[in-house]
Amino acid sequence: MILYLIPVVLAVFIVLYFRLYLFAFPHNRLVILMYHQIEKESHEDLTVSLKNLEQQFSYLSRKKYTSQFFSELTASTKKNIIITFDDGYRNNLEYLPSLLEKYNLKATIFIPTEFIEKGYNNYSMMTFDEIRNLDKKYFEIALHSHSHENLRTSSINFIEKDLKKNMEILDAQNIRYSRVLAYPYGKYPQKKDDKLIFFSILKKIGIDFAVRIGNKVNYYPTRHPYELCRIDIKGKDSIIKFKLKLIFGRLKLF
Repeated sequence: MILYLIPVVLAVFIVLYFRLYLFAFPHNRLVILMYHQIEKESHEDLTVSLKNLEQQFSYLSRKKYTSQFFSELTASTKKNIIITFDDGYRNNLEYLPSLLEKYNLKATIFIPTEFIEKGYNNYSMMTFDEIRNLDKKYFEIALHSHSHENLRTSSINFIEKDLKKNMEILDAQNIRYSRVLAYPYGKYPQKKDDKLIFFSILKKIGIDFAVRIGNKVNYYPTRHPYELCRIDIKGKDSIIKFKLKLIFGRLKLF
């Protein structure tokens, strides 16, 4: 039984060692946080409460994290952090501007253009006018595909057309955006040959970075610009759990 546990213990040690190394040598670490909705009270994982979000932003500010846009990434990433929100919910517009200004932070919002055109379930979404008029000092717009389909199960032909449509609509709406893609549902092709073809399409259409979930702190600069990890901040994460995620990402231990 003990022999069976050795590989598990060793694997946990390696993971912890690597993540602590990145914490100890912050020039090589890049933390990317992932959020979705904001409400006064949170009742689900994809919605963070206003109280929790302000507590988290306050902590980042006190600890002198420097939030960046993807367009500002450099090789030196000491205490740099990228804050991201997916989908373009209107509650982002209601709550984020004042919080970002108060704590001198920035946020990247990934826009799936079909959600803005047609809506998404019964959620209230931002309009193209509202997205266009976001303060560029605090907001960066980026790509989240057009139709928000699972790219892992989509054809290469569909993926290329869908991503181009995402960009074409933003261009037509005169919305400035960074060529950074957040994979819908965090999914993208995993088989080696499929992945190589997929990444070649991203390069062909001019994508600079792409983010999955992964729940890890990134080593940066990276040799894998299309596989950057984001740390999923859940609606009811305590401030202690948030602090641990900044160091380790998400570990099943927590």
